[in-house]
Amino acid sequence: MGVSLLLLVLLVTIIYLFASIKIVRQGYHYTIEYFGRFTTTAQPGFNFYPAFLYRVGRKVNMMEQVLDIPGQEIITKDNAMISTDGVVFFQVLDAAKAAYEVNDLYNAILNLVTTNLRTVMGSMDLDETLSKRDEINARLLTVIDDATTPWGIKITRVEIKDIRPPQDIVNAMARQMKAEREKRANILDAEGARASEILRSEGEKQGQILQAEGRKESAFLDAEAREREAQAEAKATQMVSEAIASGNAQAINYFVAQDYVKAVEKFATSPNAKTILFPVEATQLIGTLGGIGALAKEALGDSHETFAPPKRKGPFDDQDK
Repeated sequence: MGVSLLLLVLLVTIIYLFASIKIVRQGYHYTIEYFGRFTTTAQPGFNFYPAFLYRVGRKVNMMEQVLDIPGQEIITKDNAMISTDGVVFFQVLDAAKAAYEVNDLYNAILNLVTTNLRTVMGSMDLDETLSKRDEINARLLTVIDDATTPWGIKITRVEIKDIRPPQDIVNAMARQMKAEREKRANILDAEGARASEILRSEGEKQGQILQAEGRKESAFLDAEAREREAQAEAKATQMVSEAIASGNAQAINYFVAQDYVKAVEKFATSPNAKTILFPVEATQLIGTLGGIGALAKEALGDSHETFAPPKRKGPFDDQDK
């Protein structure tokens, strides 16, 4: 009888010891209650609390969690109806507060995000809600994090997943976008045509400037050539004048022959001249050329020999013989 009692006591003791051991998994905190009153928080690992006196109150998940926000119908500031949904990322920092400061933590966060989402997006126009998601996320994060601080949690991120305007507004926005793109295309075409016209005008202007500079340079060179020709002609005239003044009459024949040759050259180079009629006797030209030859010989120093032009034979010379 005594052995059976001892075995019974030993069995009860073993059961009590096992009931007093609390193994907490990593990522969780257990709240320990002493006769229903919160006492401490059991950390991950091995914990021993006497059974029947202490018990586990709440098992609190300390990892970062994601709470999905269901779709909401929201009226914007400009009276446009939109549908939106999102997600909230949060983490419990104080297990005791998360367990005892709020009843049904997940439902409380869900309702808090929903109401603030309506408040924030309802104060904005439709265009702002579609283009300023980062601003909406930042405002929601600030408001919700401040509101949940007494609950011992930290809101790490709030993200709007989707914003769905009504179909008629979507169609109107598509038409507006098309019109805006067509406007930009027309502006770009006009700017391109304007730039092309400006470049063409600049090119013509530069071309005219270069042509003017070319004409100026050409006129300058022509004037310089005429000036040098005039200087040469004046020098030649001076030399001939000096020769005439010194008694050399052959210098006069030089000018006469020069003008005569030019006149005959014009007759010969005329494109309409088939037959050339000389209005003077050919002997006059030959005599003039003889005078030029004599002048050349005198210039070379051989003044003893003179050029005698051949005598023109008349039509009755042969008969006289």
